Amino acid sequence: MDERQKLKEMEEILADSVSSNFLSEEVLEKYMKAGKILSEVRMEAVKKVRVGASLLEVAEHIENLIREKGGQPAFPVNISRDDEAAHATPTLNDKAVFKEDMVKLDIGVHIDGYITDTAVTVNLSGDNSELVEAVEAGLKAAIETIHGGINTSEIGAAIEDAIKEYGYKPVGNLTGHGLARYIQHAPPSIPNTRVSRGIELKVGDIVAIEPFATNGVGRVYDAGNAEIYHIVAIKPVRLPAARSLLKEIEAYKTLPFAKRWLGKQTLGNIDFALIQLVKAGIVKPYPILKEANRGLVSQAEDTVLVTEDGCKVLTR
Repeated sequence: MDERQKLKEMEEILADSVSSNFLSEEVLEKYMKAGKILSEVRMEAVKKVRVGASLLEVAEHIENLIREKGGQPAFPVNISRDDEAAHATPTLNDKAVFKEDMVKLDIGVHIDGYITDTAVTVNLSGDNSELVEAVEAGLKAAIETIHGGINTSEIGAAIEDAIKEYGYKPVGNLTGHGLARYIQHAPPSIPNTRVSRGIELKVGDIVAIEPFATNGVGRVYDAGNAEIYHIVAIKPVRLPAARSLLKEIEAYKTLPFAKRWLGKQTLGNIDFALIQLVKAGIVKPYPILKEANRGLVSQAEDTVLVTEDGCKVLTR
């Protein structure tokens, strides 16, 4: 494939950021396969999270297991701890190990660009078990609420009520989301709190329900330190290092990738090239998100197919 064809393909993917409610049998089979792989991987992943284990080894084990089972990682494994809510992933040569943490594993699988997404909280703290129960209750309440024609505001209300029953707060500025081909975060947004106005889910929509619960104030902020990026635009670049890196990351299309996945250049060159691509508006970072009052955060997530009278959970 020449450069012009690559650019055209990327532009088509970037333009296709809205989920379709029409699913062919072939596409549905790919979603189902991705979901089955993800369910199996999640069960194995939870067993690897223990005090003293290496974060990097766990992340790489999960990503390799996805590939062994016939899928591809839809994004780098997120391993967020304690007040980190999302977007944390190990660095290259990371030496960190699990302590008595509140660990969130966020894992995605894609088959030919069709994505399923799940998350689970592994509580190593020896305490705060109800915080995990609260977020799982929020996910359960949302799933039980969903059907074709429901307004997303009703889903947010169900999540909020379930979490508050445990005495915790949902994280209001994080949401669930739609899933489109090679697009991890597509419309519609699925709120985790009551909102004044939502949108109607249609039969055939594929959405990720993703509540977060906290004993903090219920908001997250951008803490920087991004290790995850994704392509958001296609533009020419002049600097050789940036051009070389862009050629490498085109393999991920518009899906997120980790800095530790990039192996064709030295780390210094990678950092320099990424800065240039970010400045050019070609690549966007995913900064680590932390709870605004340093509260502990729990997370749960499943991908569902909306049906006329309910939904089918693809990741169980």
